[in-house]
Amino acid sequence: LGANGMGIPIGKLSLYCAAGGIAPHRVLPVMLDLGTDNEDLLKSPWYLGVQENRIHGDEYFEIVDEFIQAVRHRWPNVLLQFEDFSSDKAQILLNKYRNDHLCFNDDIQGTGATTLAGILGAIRAKGEEVSSLGKQRILIAGAGSAGIGVAQVLKQAMAEQGYTEKEANEAFFIVDQHGLLGIERTSGLSPEQRQFMRKTDCGMSLLDVVEKYKPTVLLGLTAVGGLFKEELIREMAANCERPILFPLSNPTTSAECTAEQAFEWTDGRCIFASGSPFDPVSMNGKTYFTSQCNNMYVFPGLGLGASICGAKVITDRMLYVAAEALANFVSEEDHAQGKVFPSIRKIRYVSHCLAVAVIKEAVRENLATKYVPTENLEDFVAKKMYDPVYVPLVEKREVTI
Repeated sequence: LGANGMGIPIGKLSLYCAAGGIAPHRVLPVMLDLGTDNEDLLKSPWYLGVQENRIHGDEYFEIVDEFIQAVRHRWPNVLLQFEDFSSDKAQILLNKYRNDHLCFNDDIQGTGATTLAGILGAIRAKGEEVSSLGKQRILIAGAGSAGIGVAQVLKQAMAEQGYTEKEANEAFFIVDQHGLLGIERTSGLSPEQRQFMRKTDCGMSLLDVVEKYKPTVLLGLTAVGGLFKEELIREMAANCERPILFPLSNPTTSAECTAEQAFEWTDGRCIFASGSPFDPVSMNGKTYFTSQCNNMYVFPGLGLGASICGAKVITDRMLYVAAEALANFVSEEDHAQGKVFPSIRKIRYVSHCLAVAVIKEAVRENLATKYVPTENLEDFVAKKMYDPVYVPLVEKREVTI
C-alpha cells in the first residue's frame, strides 16, 4: 500500500471515537512513509508517497525510534497503537517499547485478546467451564505476528488459570507454509515462534495434525482464502462434538473458509467466528448465527481505560482482564444462538465495560498515574466518554424583566 495505507490509522481512530468514546480532538492518525517496494507505485505518476525503495535494517528502526521519542516529548502521556507493521518488525518493536512506553500492537495483542474472548465464549457455549482453556487442543494455521500473538495471549491466559508452562505448551499446534513448528526448524524460527515448537512431527501438514492430534479449536491467520478444505473440517468434526472454528483472515476473499462451508461440513455443530463478516446460514430448516471476531471489540475500550487512568504501560494482565470482560459481556441468549461476541449495537457499552476492567487492573498493579475513584467507577468512566452529539452554538435563554 505504501502511503495509500493512511486510511488505516484514520479508520482505527474513527472507531476510538465512535466505539470507545475518545474525543476526536484527542486522536492523531500517523503513517511513517519509509518508501515502498511496490513496483507499480514506484512508477505511478499519481502516487503521493515517497517513490523510493523501502528502508530496512538499522536505519528503519532509528527512524521509528526518532518518531517515538519526538511524540513522547510533545505528549508525555500519549498512547501509541502499532498497526499493520510487517511481521519481521512488529514483534521487535513491541518488545523494545512495551515495558517503558504506553503502547500496544493491535495486530499481535489486540487480535490475541479478541480471539481469547471468543474462545472463552465458545467454551461457555459448549457448556464447559472457561477454566478448561488449557485442556483444549488448539491448532493455529499461520505463524506470523498475528498467529504467534494469538498463541502468546492464549498461553498467558492459561497461566492465569493455573496451568504450568509445560501444560500450556502442550495445548498448541502451530502450522505455517512449511508445516508444524518443531525443534528441527529451530534455526529458522524467531524467539517467539520457538516457544511453541513441538518435539515431534516437525513439518507435519495441517490435515495430518488434525488426523493425529484431533484439535478442538482451529484458528486461521494465514490470509490464504479457502485454506480450510472440506476434508480437513470434516475430519476435525468427526473427532469433536462441537468444534470451535475461527477463520480470522480478512477481507472475505482471504478467509480460510466461509460460514456456509463451516456449518455444512460440520453438520451445523461448529461454533463459528470469523475475521470477516458473514450472514447467518440457513440449513435444513434451521438458522445458524455467526460472530465477527473483530479487534474493535477490544482496542477502543483498552485505550479508553489506559487513557483515563494514565496507565504507565499495557500489561499482559490488562489484556487478559479485557478479554475476560468481553467474554462475560455475551449473554446466555447469545450463547444459545451460537454467538460468541455481543451485538455491534452494544459496542459503546462493551468499551465502557472493558475500560472499567482495565482501570481496575492498572490500579491493582500500581500503574495508574491519574486519580480514579474506588467507588462508582462505572459512572466516572461513563462521564469521561465523548458523545458524538452536536452542541448548540447559541444558548437559548428566557429573559424576564
